[in-house]
Amino acid sequence: MPNRTRPRPRTSKMPYGYGASRTVHRIPRTRRRDAQPIVLVVPEHPTLTRRAASALGLWLWEHRRTWAPTGIAVLALPATALGHAAFWWAGLVLAPLAAAPLGWLTWMGRHRPADDRAIRRWRQGLVLLATAAITWASLALEVGPLTGPLGLLWLLITAASQVLWLRTRRTSTDPIEEIV
Repeated sequence: MPNRTRPRPRTSKMPYGYGASRTVHRIPRTRRRDAQPIVLVVPEHPTLTRRAASALGLWLWEHRRTWAPTGIAVLALPATALGHAAFWWAGLVLAPLAAAPLGWLTWMGRHRPADDRAIRRWRQGLVLLATAAITWASLALEVGPLTGPLGLLWLLITAASQVLWLRTRRTSTDPIEEIV
């Protein structure tokens, strides 16, 4: 019998995901040789690494709204790296947009002035964070996302946005509605 049609021994080790179904090649005497083989589906036992990865993925999926700023920041890092490699001049185009949050703050101050000091602080904090993020993105597109102190700046912006996100999700929606 050639090696291709010989069944694998039971003691041989196979990588995970390889042996989900096995074909039985033993032909009983009562059946003809051209009959279809019997297929047995054997349940697999996942490895510890796969179980840990599945648990982590499930936990991240269940808490995806909580970790949204961190996910966006993690996606922004390779996106700016690819943008730097392909379009290094894009940072020069994005740099003037760093003044947009300050324009928004000025416009909000004129059209919807805030009497409450806490609302003014929220607006100023959001403007500072948005300006820092746009400045980081333009510099990352220009010189690379981890060049010099840009990696530390990315980490600080990510942490600040995550903390701000968690704080606003735990408080009532009234102060947030007043910001916008």
